[in-house]
Amino acid sequence: MVILLEVTNKRLSFFAVHALKMPSKMLSFSSTAQSSVYDAPSWAKNHLSNLPKHGRLTLSNTPTPLQQISTKNMKGAMKILSDLQTNFYMKRDDMTAGVEMGGNKIRKLEFLLAEALRLGHDSVVTIGGEQSNHCRTTAAACRMVELEPHLILRTNKCADVSDDVTEGSKKLGVVGNVLFDRMVGAKIHTCTPGEYGRLGSNVLIEKVCENLRASGKNPYPIPVGGSNQLGTWGYIDGVDELQHQLKAENVQLDHVVFASGSGGTATGIALGMNLSSNHYGFRIPTIHPVGVCDDPPYFHRVLSEIASEMGYSFDDGQVSSSSSIPHTTVHQGKNLGYAQSTTDELEFITQFASDTGIVLDPVYSGKALYHFITHVIPSNSEIFRGKNILFWHTGGSLGMYEKESMIVNELDKVSTVNRLDAYNKL
Repeated sequence: MVILLEVTNKRLSFFAVHALKMPSKMLSFSSTAQSSVYDAPSWAKNHLSNLPKHGRLTLSNTPTPLQQISTKNMKGAMKILSDLQTNFYMKRDDMTAGVEMGGNKIRKLEFLLAEALRLGHDSVVTIGGEQSNHCRTTAAACRMVELEPHLILRTNKCADVSDDVTEGSKKLGVVGNVLFDRMVGAKIHTCTPGEYGRLGSNVLIEKVCENLRASGKNPYPIPVGGSNQLGTWGYIDGVDELQHQLKAENVQLDHVVFASGSGGTATGIALGMNLSSNHYGFRIPTIHPVGVCDDPPYFHRVLSEIASEMGYSFDDGQVSSSSSIPHTTVHQGKNLGYAQSTTDELEFITQFASDTGIVLDPVYSGKALYHFITHVIPSNSEIFRGKNILFWHTGGSLGMYEKESMIVNELDKVSTVNRLDAYNKL
């Protein structure tokens, strides 16, 4: 039996998942430790030659909801969407896999960990910032499939290499994503931002892998963010999922917006929307990756390199800093820098949560939507008038815990705390 459900109120419209057209992975039981053969969408097979060879694990709860968000009574910066009479949609990839693995990274890890298991690896090594969503998701997913997770976290808190394990643990703390890293038993290795910048993430990953091999382990290296040609297939598949939902509701998107950090998610969405839209009878929308850590030329190069590794052919056959996936405009949204928040960004995130009940994160989704709403749209607002805009929420709300001291004053603007006079003493 297939049950289709649509829930509507003045704020949200939940688009039904039409299971007859797109069977959900949740309709049947499966083992997370066993990969299944992955049958890529036909439109992807027609344009990409480097297909996944080792199947895919079932770790995420997909398809994730596609929601239409009412902007009628929004306050602050988001009011511009109402003024321009836009339709605002959100793809909720913050809901992919619960607290431990929620967010965009799990879509990539379904392919990466399938390969790790098929090739007989017993452990995984990856790298990210101290509050890395990717590292947290990798650690939890590894435990689910009985692989030992090793995380390299970039932080200034553990700069002394002479620290013992106890001292390092105290300095790192247990805030936000780190708490979940520790709870699922991740083996944490720390490096400084300077070491990360001078040596590079791949060198540091290989160093930990060498140490593990010397101890008899067989580690599988995963690049920062899980962003390589294999992991990016998670968002080729994610785009196909979105197109099914849009087709069912006959919604033509004009703009697709999302945060870009390591580039894999951005490549999958940009490439996927370009290659699949005609297949589903849509025009190709304008794709807006908002960079949260680097400049637009860097992201154009990274996206082009990953696309080329997937077997996508550029017109000139070459990939350079001037190469670009069509219909894609990268924006500079890092502001103070990666994971560094301004008061205006945190005020925007707080007001958005109060208006919609949806919590963005301070490193990716919150920073990206803030920049798009306050800089990109105002720079040429008329091109957005009456258009359908989709924001792809990539998760990461655990990162808000680290911003507690900065955000407390913003909370008083939207939330009051009053002592109840339970015994009528006043």
